[in-house]
Amino acid sequence: MSEFVLHCFGESGNSYKAALMLELSGCDWAAKWVPFFEGATRAPEWRENLNEMGEAPVLEHGDLTLTQSGVILDYLADITGKFGGDTPAEKREIWRWILFDNHKFTSYFATLRFLVGIKKFPESPTTEFLRGRVVDAYKVVEKHLKGRDFLVAERPTIADFSLAGYVFYTEETGLDRRSMFPAIAAWSDRIANLPGWKAPYDLMPTAPTP
Repeated sequence: MSEFVLHCFGESGNSYKAALMLELSGCDWAAKWVPFFEGATRAPEWRENLNEMGEAPVLEHGDLTLTQSGVILDYLADITGKFGGDTPAEKREIWRWILFDNHKFTSYFATLRFLVGIKKFPESPTTEFLRGRVVDAYKVVEKHLKGRDFLVAERPTIADFSLAGYVFYTEETGLDRRSMFPAIAAWSDRIANLPGWKAPYDLMPTAPTP
């Protein structure tokens, strides 16, 4: 039995953040598929036994159960000694970018991708608004990454893995992110070149094919 169990699904960039950290850290882990699109995380059993917030990912490590990707990343950095901050200042900066990611960089893009790329909703004022917010958030990261290899340090940290949660998905969103944001594209290439890197759908299970 694996040391770590990650409840996740391939379409989830938030799950990918944790899965990528587990993989790049060389952890003994297993992915347990969450049938999210069948309402699994909204079920009473899920909320009572795994995550009262009704979300994925969920990490199980022995008797410990953790939720929220940022908390999971921080925990894994602590126990593995990898990809964390070396100083209090670095640790604060890591959390600054994780919070920005959770509030803006990931949240707006994930919602836009879900509506346009997965659910195939038609264009609307909502999708137009979300696309504008995505561009605004990406501009912040684009500017920060110019002249830098990684977000916080000269090496990758969990801040990079957090913001990378959705950058490797290719579903249609109406944005050509690689051409619009070349510094982010170069940064994502550096992450993809890390030893052991795998793309989301290669790292986590998706819904079984009928």
